[in-house]
Amino acid sequence: MPEQISVLVVDDEPIIRAGLSAILDSQADLTVAGTADDGEQAVEACARLRPDVLLMDIRMPRRNGLWALDELGRRGLLGPGRSRVLMLTTFDLDEYVDDALAAGASGFLLKNSAYEELTGAVRAAAAGHSALSPAVTQRIIAGHLSGRRRPGDQELARLRELTERELDVLRLIRDGLSNAEIAGRLVVSLHTVKTHVSRVLSKTGCQSRAQAAVLARSTLS
Repeated sequence: MPEQISVLVVDDEPIIRAGLSAILDSQADLTVAGTADDGEQAVEACARLRPDVLLMDIRMPRRNGLWALDELGRRGLLGPGRSRVLMLTTFDLDEYVDDALAAGASGFLLKNSAYEELTGAVRAAAAGHSALSPAVTQRIIAGHLSGRRRPGDQELARLRELTERELDVLRLIRDGLSNAEIAGRLVVSLHTVKTHVSRVLSKTGCQSRAQAAVLARSTLS
């Protein structure tokens, strides 16, 4: 049996929750640990169930997905060895992508994504990788998000502890390269890259590669 990835499905629409749950449970390596219908329920369920991934709608009544992301981060429930968050929405809008990734989301998918894209994104998020729909990735790489604001002192301060090699790795994360591609670019082992990535996340306080990419886009040339 493949190793199981547990998922918490969060959406305010019962039909969407049921549909997503059915898709995920149909996969041998994915299992739905529970469901929630708003951000507050999501935080409490995450604290109780400790799922590998939260598949969470960004727009919900009462407490939305962005509120839940902030609260999960505040409680120390996000990041390596804890839960990852994959945001799901019908709205292909820059500000939602920017806010979600900056708050620590591992990825951002549109609800019209193909089944294979959805399940692949859940697996990628569980493995600690960024998981973004092709449309969102294309826009980020084009730099549409980073041009909207100047880096603040706090953001710049988060880079001061990084070595030159770690800054190189951060730039390549920003550019969307995988660990294997970074290893090839820097001519180092995959193990070395994983060590550098772990240190970059730890030193910058980022909870995911996607969040580190947002930081890099706003601070590094």
